[in-house]
Amino acid sequence: MPLRPGGPKQRRPPKNCAAELPILMSKIPYTGKTPGARQPVRPVSTDPLAPAETYATENPLLEDPDALAARLANSEDFVRRNRNLLLGVLVAVVAVVAGVFGYNYWRTEQNTLAQNAMYKAVDYWEADSLSKATKGDGKHPGLAKVASEYSGTKAGNLANFYAGVAALKEGKFQDAYNYLDKFSSDDYLVQSRAYALMGDAKLELNQPKDAAELYAKAADHNANDFFSPGYVLKQGIALEAAKDNAGAIKAYDRILNDYAASQEASEARQRKAAIAQ
Repeated sequence: MPLRPGGPKQRRPPKNCAAELPILMSKIPYTGKTPGARQPVRPVSTDPLAPAETYATENPLLEDPDALAARLANSEDFVRRNRNLLLGVLVAVVAVVAGVFGYNYWRTEQNTLAQNAMYKAVDYWEADSLSKATKGDGKHPGLAKVASEYSGTKAGNLANFYAGVAALKEGKFQDAYNYLDKFSSDDYLVQSRAYALMGDAKLELNQPKDAAELYAKAADHNANDFFSPGYVLKQGIALEAAKDNAGAIKAYDRILNDYAASQEASEARQRKAAIAQ
């Protein structure tokens, strides 16, 4: 039945809520901390003739071919103007690298030759044929020659130690000191032993003060409970010979305090008591 003009109003169809949701949400203002906030979009000029440099770019060289070409041209010009200098630097670097490799190779070869040269001398040294060990037997070189000719090698360095011990046994105390003074080792026990032997040589040369300093150096070189007490005891004896009784007592007290369980403690106690009398 048709509706009359004065009759009830017609109901409008319900709005589509799902369709209106985006419109509603678009009216909620975003802040910088809002999750999912839309980032500002860089404005793009509508003028196709607008210069590109008016817009910030992340990498101008990649986005501007002219700038990239200019930079390459400048680089080429720098290389062209400094070609001799750059070539000289390159040659110098290559020469240094080649020199280092060459020196290391030569040094390795020299060390091998030194080891081969000294093997017979070491045999004589172990057999207490000290003269042949030091000077050679006429066919094989001695320790002195190996130490001199191969001074920059590990074998030449070790030859100094062998020659120093041989000279000390032969009573050639200054030679012994000179050989041992040229020796060095990364092994703290061997190096400490070398210092002590140098002290022995100085003591035999009637230089007890210098001997005491070398014994102290031996004791303090990575001090330990096994060898340091003996070196400190030698230090005290050398100081007694140098008429430095106060220094000797101090050395003996070090043994009694720091190495009380050592075999040297008994002698240190006796020597200290003798000085006090």
